[in-house]
Order: sequence, then structure tokens, then C-alpha cells
Amino acid sequence: MVPGEWFYQIYKQIIMNIHSFNLVVYGWIVIAILIFPFVLKIIAPYGRHTTNRWGPLIDNRTGWILMESPALFFFAWFFLSGPNHKSAVPLIFFTFWIIHYVNRTLVFPFRLHTKGKKMPVGIVLSAICFNLVNGFVNGYWIGTLAQKYDISWLLDPRFILGCIMFMAGMIINMRSDNILIHLRKPGEKGYVIPVQGLFRYISCPNHFGEMVEWSGFAVMTWCLPGLSFAIWTIVNLLPRALQHHSWYKSKFPDYPPERKAVIPFIL
Repeated sequence: MVPGEWFYQIYKQIIMNIHSFNLVVYGWIVIAILIFPFVLKIIAPYGRHTTNRWGPLIDNRTGWILMESPALFFFAWFFLSGPNHKSAVPLIFFTFWIIHYVNRTLVFPFRLHTKGKKMPVGIVLSAICFNLVNGFVNGYWIGTLAQKYDISWLLDPRFILGCIMFMAGMIINMRSDNILIHLRKPGEKGYVIPVQGLFRYISCPNHFGEMVEWSGFAVMTWCLPGLSFAIWTIVNLLPRALQHHSWYKSKFPDYPPERKAVIPFIL
């Protein structure tokens, strides 16, 4: 038995030895809800908030690739190992997921102007664990357990609405990242207030876009693992956006007072 098959069989045995797959995902959601108040108070030490309190520092680009890779490869492996990998609708879900994470894992890190910047190992390890679980529960569900996605699902209002939300969120996320990457002129250092796109209304449209994106995935798939990922995305990114917004206001006395943190005109 090759190592990949051995690992897959272990995971199948784990799932078979607990009450149900759904119980695992419910537990995962409960963890997200329980840690949310603490995440609101703890500033994750990477990016502009980087410190060495969470372990040794490694190259920022390397850290991004390492921590995003499980979501790409674990999801793909579990999906492609399941019986649903030849079905049209699950393949659409797979394609949406892969497009996002190919960009996040293999494209985005190499577009960053982060030469010399570091990231704590603790952040990388925690993100790897997070992406391992989310990649597994979604890949295993869509690839193996899901039985409701026949071709009629393509006309279901949930699928149509979810697709619109996912694509809109992805466009917002990628466009906002592009604005941030090209914010400073060549040779220019320091932070600059972004003013293009949705930055006119919120401090973190990149986070807003990703929350819309994975909420759309949850609607599109209408399944518990998709919901769990949407909840975890909000738990991770909403506090981050609030912290960025607070940082901008403290750093720039002329920061636009009407600008919200992450949801236009609301929050």
C-alpha cells in the first residue's frame, strides 16, 4: 500500500470510529464559535503586526506557501479519491475551490513585495492545521459522502446564488489584493492609505471579498462542511479586519472617518 492510500485508510477508520462525519464537523464549528471572543482580542502577529512572540520567524513567502498548501492539496486528494470526482456538479465545486487556492498558494505569494519580511512559525503551523481540517472535511464530503448533487442542482436557486456570491467575492478579493500589491511606487517604503475600489468604503475589502466568497461556497454546496468553512473564514478574518482598521486610524490622523472596517456602511 502506497503512503497516500495508507493515510486515506487511517482517515476513513477515524471517521468510521466516531458517531458520524457530521458530528466531527459540528465539533469543528463549536470550536470556531468558542474561540471567536479570544480571536477578537488577540492580534495575530504577521503582516504589519509581526512579532517573534509566536516562535522563530521564517521568510514570509515561504510561510504563505506552506500554510496554504494543505487547503489546495488535501482537498484535491480527498476529492479525487472519492467516487464523486467524475460527477458534473461536484467537479464544479472542485474547480471553484482549486481556482481560489492555486492563486492563494502558487500565485499570490510570488506577487508580494515582501523581500526581507518574516512570519512566525507558530502562525504557519496553526494555519496548516486549520487548512488540513477544512481541506479534509470539504474534500471528503464532496468527493465521497455527498449524494444530492445531480445535474438538476445546477438550476437550484441555492447553487445559482452561491455561484454569484463566490465569483463576486473572488473578484473583490483578488482586485483588492492587486491594489495593495501595487500601492507603493517602486522604491517607496512605508504604508500608504489605499483609495481605489472598495477601499473607498472599507479598510479591508480583501477580507470582505473572501468572506463573501466562502459564504457563497456554503450556499452553493448547501452542506455542513461548507457552512463550517464559511464560519471559520469569518472567525479568522473579521477580527483581522477590525484590527487593521484600528491600526490605520492610529497610524494616519487623516484616515477617512466615514470608512468602515469590513462591511460597507455597516461595520
